[in-house]
Amino acid sequence: MSALSSRFATVRRGIGHAVHPCPVSGLPTGRRLDLPGRGQTYITDSGKADGPVVFLLHSVSTTGLLCWYPVIPLLERDFRVITMDHRLHGRGIASDTFELDDCADDVVAVADALGIDSFIAAGFSMGGGIAQLAWQRHQSRVAGLVLCSTGPYFSSIDPDRLLLEQRIGRALTVVDRILPTPSERALDNSSGNAVRWALAQMASTPLGLQGAFAEAMARFDSRDWLGDITAPTAVVVSTHDKIVQPERQQLLVDGIPGAQRFDVAGGHACCVIGAEKFVPEFTAAVRSVSRSALAV
Repeated sequence: MSALSSRFATVRRGIGHAVHPCPVSGLPTGRRLDLPGRGQTYITDSGKADGPVVFLLHSVSTTGLLCWYPVIPLLERDFRVITMDHRLHGRGIASDTFELDDCADDVVAVADALGIDSFIAAGFSMGGGIAQLAWQRHQSRVAGLVLCSTGPYFSSIDPDRLLLEQRIGRALTVVDRILPTPSERALDNSSGNAVRWALAQMASTPLGLQGAFAEAMARFDSRDWLGDITAPTAVVVSTHDKIVQPERQQLLVDGIPGAQRFDVAGGHACCVIGAEKFVPEFTAAVRSVSRSALAV
């Protein structure tokens, strides 16, 4: 797939993600959270208060709730579930720069603010890279990893793809000046029109930042240290994925000692478009990692 066709596929997925969403119900109430020395972000904290903690780390250009809302109700039965908006996404930390290392440190800063000692880091696509970095940079805090539709590097590592992403980002800054910023009410109102809620979530991340996000993702490459990961790990592979090909996802299975593979017959937006297949496999992966982490 060429860089241009890949970008159009990403746009189509985003539109489908918002226009044909999985039914929205039972979402937890979120709140702003101050992180000393870092800024303010937006989190949800729900589920079993004394259960194992799972941080759900979202994909690029989405939000914590938009990426993960289909899995939250089921996961809440046995786990304490945390979502957060990554910096420059949604209601995440306002910042002059975007680096996945900073996002990984933000995760631990949220854990500190909530009094959480250790947690399972579950990441989708870009969130999978952030989860890997959270382990690398804070090994004593990450009890397990669940890596979904992701790999040890991203496609923006290709110079031509990165250049296109940067050009598109610059062009989309014009759109950002035209589109209204979603109100807090629109972002919080998931009980009404699901499409309207999903579109508000999408619009809460400026389109013009695509180039900055692509640059940060191009700098991520965990291949040199995958073999050092000691945390129990599950890899949820989207077997029809054309953005992060299954072969690249398999590198995580092969590279991380003891990693388990869970297959989902879906594409790169299977967390929402195809949630009926993703949710059971993802939940099984989290439970498997949790059992292994408790046994350590």
